[in-house]
Amino acid sequence: MSYPNYVLAILFVAYVFNFVDRQIISILLGPIKRDLGVSDSMMGFLAGPAFAIFYATLGIPIARLGDLWVRRTIIAIGLALWSGMTAVSGLAQNFTQMALARIGVGVGEAALSPPAHSLLADYFPVEKRATALGVYAMGIHIGILFGVLAGGWLEEYWGWRRAFMVVGLPGLVLALLVRFTVREPVRGAQELRPTDEAMPTVMEVVRFLAARRSFRHLSLGIGLTAFAGYAFATWAPEFLRRVHGISGGELGTKYGLALGVGGAIGSVLAGVIADRLGRRDVRWWLWLPAIAGAGPLPFTLSFFASSNVDAALAIGFPGLIIAAMYQGPVFATVQTLSPVRMRAVASGVLMFVTNIIGLALGPQSIGWLNDYVFYAQGTEAIRYSLVSVLLVMGIWSSIHFLLAARALPGDLARGDRA
Repeated sequence: MSYPNYVLAILFVAYVFNFVDRQIISILLGPIKRDLGVSDSMMGFLAGPAFAIFYATLGIPIARLGDLWVRRTIIAIGLALWSGMTAVSGLAQNFTQMALARIGVGVGEAALSPPAHSLLADYFPVEKRATALGVYAMGIHIGILFGVLAGGWLEEYWGWRRAFMVVGLPGLVLALLVRFTVREPVRGAQELRPTDEAMPTVMEVVRFLAARRSFRHLSLGIGLTAFAGYAFATWAPEFLRRVHGISGGELGTKYGLALGVGGAIGSVLAGVIADRLGRRDVRWWLWLPAIAGAGPLPFTLSFFASSNVDAALAIGFPGLIIAAMYQGPVFATVQTLSPVRMRAVASGVLMFVTNIIGLALGPQSIGWLNDYVFYAQGTEAIRYSLVSVLLVMGIWSSIHFLLAARALPGDLARGDRA
C-alpha cells in the first residue's frame, strides 16, 4: 500500500468512528425516549440541533486552524474528544445531561473533515481527488452500518447506556494512531502552487466562495440533500420500530446492512464516475449529485408504501445507493475551486452550510411534524413526516445542483481571481 493510500485508509476509519458515534442515537431513540420521558421533538433536538449547532459553528474556526497548524494533530485531538463524550452519553440521567454530552460529541467531530479534506487534496492529484474523497465519504455509510448494527444488538442485550460506552472508547486508541503515524504533507504539492502568500481571513474565504455562483448553488444543494438524508437516517429505524414492529438486533441488522452497504457502494461509485466523466466535462462533478437528489425518490417512496419489512428494504436499496452519490464529487469540486491556503476553511464553510441546513433541521423536522402536524395519525405520523420531507428536499436539491453545474466551468476558469 502506498503511503497516500495508507493516510486515506486511516482517515476513512476515523470517519467510520465519526458516524458510528454520531448516528448510534438513531437506533436508540425509542429506548432513550422511554427512559428519559421526553417527546419526539426533544429526541429530534438531541439527534439534530444539540449536535449540529456546535459541530457546524466550530467547524469554521477549527478549519482555519487546519490551514495554519498541523492537521493530523487537530484530527487526533478531536477524535479523542468525541469518542470520550460518546462514552459519557451512557452515563446521562436526564435530558439536559444527554444534550450536553451530544454537544461534546459535536465539538469533537468538528475537528475531522475540514483538515481531512485538506490533507487528502495534498496527497491526491486533481484527477484522482473525487475518488479519494468518495472513499473517505464511504466512512459515513460504513459508520452508520456499524453504529446501527452494534447499537441494535447492544441495546437488546446490555441496554442503551452500555451501547454508547462500547462504541465510544475504541476511538481513543485510533486517536493515538492518527497522531503518531500520519505525516503532514507539503501544502499544495499536487498543484505546485505557491503557499507562502498571506493567510486569508475567514471572511476573505467566504467572499471568495460567495463570488462563485457554482459554490452558492452547490452549498444549498448539499444542504438540502443532507436535510433529507439525516431525516431518513435518524428516523427510518424508528419508523420500522413503530410501524412494522421490529426492534433491537433484528432492526439493527436489516436496516444497518441496507443503509450501510447501499451507501458505501454509492459513495465509491460516485467518486469513480465523477473522476472518469469529469475528464470530459467538469459539469459531471455536479450533475451526479443532481441525480443523487431526486433519483432515489421512486425507491424511497416505495419503501414507505410497503407493508413488509424485507420487501421495503429490498425495494429501497437501489435508492440508498443513488442517494449516497453526492459527497465525494461535491467536496472534490470545492477543493479544486479553492486556492491552497483556503482549502480547509472552504471545506469548513461548506460543512457549516450543510450541517446548519441538514443536520440541525433534518432530524428536528421529523420530530416536529410528528408532534404538531401529523399527530392525529398516531403511529403512522412518522410515515407521513418522512415522505413529505424526502419529496420536497429531493427535488429542491437537484435544481440547485443543476444550476451549480451550469456555472462551474466559468468559475473554474476564473482560478484564484476574486
